[in-house]
Amino acid sequence: MSEPLTLERMRADIAKQLGEAPEDIGDDDDLMDLGLDSMRVLGLVMTWGETGLPLEFSQLAEHTTLAGWWGVVRDLQQKTG
Repeated sequence: MSEPLTLERMRADIAKQLGEAPEDIGDDDDLMDLGLDSMRVLGLVMTWGETGLPLEFSQLAEHTTLAGWWGVVRDLQQKTG
């Protein structure tokens, strides 16, 4: 198990997938509009799952922003932590 997932790590991982700088990914930006597709999201879910968090693609699919995704992750961390 690696370090707990943080908002900043999520931002950096998303930025890497998009070839952008982390500071260019706003909390309320629509990630799909920025170019994030379902295959990239699935890759992120798998990577973030390595932290021990029981994260599923369907949980993120309900949201399109980093803020929404962070809410899901934060809730999971509270339930499993």
